[in-house]
Formats: sequence, structure tokens, C-alpha cells
Amino acid sequence: MIFQGQGITCKKIDNDIAELCFDLKDASVNKFNASMLGELHEALNKIIDDSSLKGVLITSAKTVFIVGADITEFLNYFSKDEQELYDWLESTNQLFCRFEDLEIPTLTAINGIALGGGLEFPLSTCFRVASTKAKIGLPETKLGIFPGWGGTTRLPRLIGADNAIEWIASGKQYNAKDAFTMGVVDAITSPDDLRQSSLDMLNQAIEGKLDWQSRRDIKRQPLKLNPIEASMVFEGAKAFVGAQAGPHYPAPIAAIDVMQQCASLNRDEALKIEQQTFVKIAKTPVAASLVNIFLGDQAIKKTAKSLTQNLAPVKSTAVLGAGIMGGGIAYQSASKGINIRMKDINEEALSLGFSEAGKLLNKLISLGRMDNKQMIQVLDRIRPTLNYQELTDAEVIVEAVVENPDVKKSVLKDIENTVNENTVIASNTSTISITDLATVLQRPANFCGMHFFNPVHRMPLVEIIRGEKTSDETIAKVVNYAVGMGKSPIVVNDCPGFLVNRVLFPYFGGFVKLLNEGIDFKLIDKTMERFGWPMGPAYLLDVVGIDTCHHGSEVMANAYPDRMKYDDNSAIAVFYENKRLGQKNNVGFYQYTLDKKGKPKKQQDPSVYDYLAPLSSDKMATDEIIDRMMLPMIIESARCLEDNIVDSATMLDMALVYGIGFPPFLGGIFRYVDSMGIAEICQRAKKYEHLGKLYHCTDSMKQMAEQNKNFHS
Repeated sequence: MIFQGQGITCKKIDNDIAELCFDLKDASVNKFNASMLGELHEALNKIIDDSSLKGVLITSAKTVFIVGADITEFLNYFSKDEQELYDWLESTNQLFCRFEDLEIPTLTAINGIALGGGLEFPLSTCFRVASTKAKIGLPETKLGIFPGWGGTTRLPRLIGADNAIEWIASGKQYNAKDAFTMGVVDAITSPDDLRQSSLDMLNQAIEGKLDWQSRRDIKRQPLKLNPIEASMVFEGAKAFVGAQAGPHYPAPIAAIDVMQQCASLNRDEALKIEQQTFVKIAKTPVAASLVNIFLGDQAIKKTAKSLTQNLAPVKSTAVLGAGIMGGGIAYQSASKGINIRMKDINEEALSLGFSEAGKLLNKLISLGRMDNKQMIQVLDRIRPTLNYQELTDAEVIVEAVVENPDVKKSVLKDIENTVNENTVIASNTSTISITDLATVLQRPANFCGMHFFNPVHRMPLVEIIRGEKTSDETIAKVVNYAVGMGKSPIVVNDCPGFLVNRVLFPYFGGFVKLLNEGIDFKLIDKTMERFGWPMGPAYLLDVVGIDTCHHGSEVMANAYPDRMKYDDNSAIAVFYENKRLGQKNNVGFYQYTLDKKGKPKKQQDPSVYDYLAPLSSDKMATDEIIDRMMLPMIIESARCLEDNIVDSATMLDMALVYGIGFPPFLGGIFRYVDSMGIAEICQRAKKYEHLGKLYHCTDSMKQMAEQNKNFHS
């Protein structure tokens, strides 16, 4: 044994090869933490001291290679001063460079996930062989940073600047085939053959049949681009990536800048530029926010795992209602390998739901992400039916009929009388009380809410709503189903609107008040989109559907009349009465035509002003529009936390990011509040208290402001 640690072992095997194996004790995955990096340093010293070694093979004893750096340790370093952060980066880069500079060939066998630092270390070896199950990438830009352990230096020199820009700026994961085609790995093989194939390649290098020195040296030299070529590649990429990323996400452009500055430099000079720029980007609020989003996502997964750890995956399900939502639920289930029955009252409706799934699958085929055989397999898992009797074997049944309590109650009674006593029934309702719907059921413990967001295949959030009599077993089973569908489930307690819609409708309330004062909806949309929302409130209402929002407004007004009942006739009600339903019938705040891809294209409609209050002559400042829109949402979010609708500030933050697209670069609504201070929020809200309860901070918020507390500790 050359070296034995808690995360790394290194032993001599045949032909005087050192096999360095990552196997972090008491952990399900390998990740680079301070301990692992320290052991790698010790193991490398032992390898250097042993002059008998002819090569080094890097392997993993786990089902993954290395998932990346320990992000919790990252946060600690981000909070340090710039010099300490720089020194930390430099020490790791020196370690990787010492490994790269070994005078013997090195090869990494990538058996599973290799992300971030888990790929940057293999890039320092001469060769890389990947299992066909490997997932490889540099996702750092999704955390508001960029690769800081040599990724922006080595990858362009290996695969070319244009390919490296695509990998690094997008932050995507790639499969083994794509990585091989691009040149990130040198060979791919079956999981069973990975170790032997890797040894065979390493032995070829030892025997001089593979030029490992040139593979090493190319990463230590400047890029082979003349100044004109470099300018065309990098400046063109910055224009494209900048348009894609938008002004709130600086990391992708910073990564391209680093690659451009370093194109004419050798490895060691380039790493210094990489480190200096990384430090500046890592200290930005955006990086802190996106890292916290990542940690919030991990918290969702951890909670779901704790609820479902003793449960087998859900294999058989059903959906009642074959509309857009029902078809989306059927598609998402089937695409993840879950069999699902789709039930409706007539063949025409079933055909509509089935065609919805077909459209989504055909799109995947057109993008090259699925073939016809795979499409047939997915469609075969969706079984349309007109009869309740065919649903008796379903473990979970999702009711997704029209948003009407009487209709839903009738359907729920019918299905409960058909299925067995262990079947769990969930209602895909966006506003109707789960406790109220359960009053018609004989087994209310087996019933809960399962609120999907449209479009189902894209929106990650599913709200799992616990009614007064819902059992823990039911919640666990539905969470398990949601996880199996590839969704992020957040469990909330029952109330009108649940969590996301209860918070969203005060935001719409702020919008309605602005419209009634004559503020142009286009100005409001533009302001809120610049703030960071994916679409402004008028556009969002059109996309969701004016009829859906009108129904929701009535439900919320009845539930919370003190702050959600409109004093004057709202634009939502006027549009509904005049059948301006948004994208559903191509006219709302905007009018819509289909583009070449068949998607609704937004256009201006001058006639819309006939239905709105006269435009005021005063132009409202951007900051005031933002406050008028955001304060109601912030205050209602605080109310939800106080009412125990959701467990924590983190879960509420994640629900709004995943459910309605709250700007991720702000870290969530409560992190946005914390960044300003609750005292500042209360002070701003006080200016608008005359507008109604929508702008009245809660007593708890005022107390937190006095005590200088935050929502996140």
C-alpha cells in the first residue's frame, strides 16, 4: 500500500502502476473537501517519492467518480477575504499541476458522475476513459461562479476555445458519447470493461505506443489561435452568451473573458488570471444567491429522501382528466418509466391528452434527444381508458378535472368507490381547499393535494398539500411519486391558494392597483422583467389564462377579503367579462399569433386600452413600481411562514423560484428581503399603507425589524 486515508487509497498493481482510488468513507458519493484534497496531496508525495512507478491510474470505488467540490465548504471560503480565497484556489491548482507534471503517464477512469472539480482533476491527467454511464460537465456557472481549478485553462487547450466556451458557459452535463465526440475523454467503454480498458490504454502509454507527453504538454502551452481568430471566437461568444444569460448573471461572460485573456499565456500564467477573476466573481451577491439556491435544492431532496426512504418506487398510477394538465402529467410519468392510466369521459378528450404527450415526444425526437423506439416505449406506458374499473391497480391516482369544487367532489366520490382501500388519491387543484374536498370521502386520510405547475414537463415544483385528515403515509407516497416523476416536491399545509398562489395573488393585487391609477401595463411589465422576473405581470396573466386568474381571484378574495378583495372592478374581471382570455384565445393584455415553431408570439394590441383606466400623465419611477409590486408578495410570504403553511424560509424561497420563476440571482424572496433588511421593507411598506391591508407589514415583521433579525440565520 502506497497510501491509505479516509477518502483515498493508493496501491501498486501490475506493471508498477499506482492505482489511486477515491472512496470517501461514510459517504454515498465522492466530493472534494478539505480532507480529500489534503489526502490527495499526501498520496501525490508518496507517488513522487517512488521512482519505481511507471504510471498512475485514477479510479473510484463508488458508483460515481467525483460529484464536485463540497459546496458547504465553498461557502466558508467565499465569506473569507479575497487573499484567503485566492490562496485556497492557488493551493489546489498547484496540487493539480504537480499531478499533471508527473514524468510518468496518468489516466482517469470515469465511472459515473464527474462534475466541476470532479472533472477538473481528470483534466490534469494525460488521458481519460469514461464509462457509457458517465455524466460529465462543468456546472459552476449555474452557481454564479466558473471553474476555478484549471477548467478555463485546460479545457480550451484540449478541445478548442469554441467547444470549451459551450461547455463552461452553459454549465450543462454531457453523456459519455458527447464527451468523446468533443474530445473531453479519449475513449468510452462499458461499465464492466472500464477498469481493464483503462489499464490497457495506460500500458500502451507506458510502452510508448501513445504519446502521453504531448497530451500533457498541450495543456501547459498557449492556445493555438492567432489574435484575429481569438478575437472572432471570444467576442462573438460574449455577444451570444451575454444575450442568453442576461445582465444579472455575470459568471458566463467572466469565464469567456478569462479564456480570452489567457489564450496567449502558458498554463501557470493563465491559472493566475483564472484565480484572480474567480475571486471577484465568487464575492458577488449573485454567487451567494445561486449557491443558496443549490443548497435549497439539496434541502428539498434531503427532505423527500427522509420521507420516502423505506418506500419502493411508485410503478402504477392514473390521472383523471385528459386535458392539458392531465396529458402533461401522463407524459411526465411515462417518460420517467411510470405506467399511467389516463381516464376521461369520452374518446375525443382522451385523444387530446394523448396528442399532448405525443407533441412533447416529437419535439424530443426533432432535437435528437430521443428516437422512435424510445418514443413508442413512453407512449406504451400511457393507457387511455373510459372506465374507472381499469384504475383499480393504481397506487396513486391524480384527479385533474375542471377547477370546480362540485365537479371535483363528484369525481372523487366515484373514484374512491372503485379503488381499493390502500389507493392514494390526490387532487391537482390550484386553489380549492383539500380539507373541504375531503369531506365527501370515506377515507380522507388517503387524500391530499398534488398541485402541478404548467407546463408540467418544464416546471420543477409540485406542491404536496396536507389536509386536516391527511395521513403521513399518504404524504410520503405522493412525495415518492413526485420524486419518481423527476419533480421537486414541497409539502405545505392546506389553506386557500396553498403556498404559491396565496403569495402570487397579492402580487397581482399590486398590479391591479397600479392599473387603476392609470400606469401603463407595458411599463410595469418592462420594469418587472428588468427586475428579473421571466415575464411581467400582464404577460404572465395572459400565459396563465385570464379565466384561470379570475377564478383564483374570486377564491382568494373570499378567503382573505381584508387584503385580496378588489375595491374597484379589476382589469382581470373586465378582461374575463369581455372574453379577453390571453393566449387561450389569442387576445388579452397582448394579442398573439403563432410563430414558425407554432408558439404564441406576443404583439401589441392598441384596443386593449379601451378596457383599462385612462393612462395617467405622471410617469411612475421604476423603484416605486417594484415596491408596489413586490411588497404585497413579501408580506404575504411572511404571513405564510407565520401561519406554518410551509416549514421554513428556505422551502418558501425554493417554492417561488421553482413554481413561478422568482429571480434565482436574488436567492429567493426571503434572501432578497434579508439583503435589504426587514426594517427597510417595513419602512417602504409604511409609505403605502393608505392603499390597504395589502401593504401592512405583520406585527412579527415589525418585531423582527426592531430586533434586527433576518428570515435566514
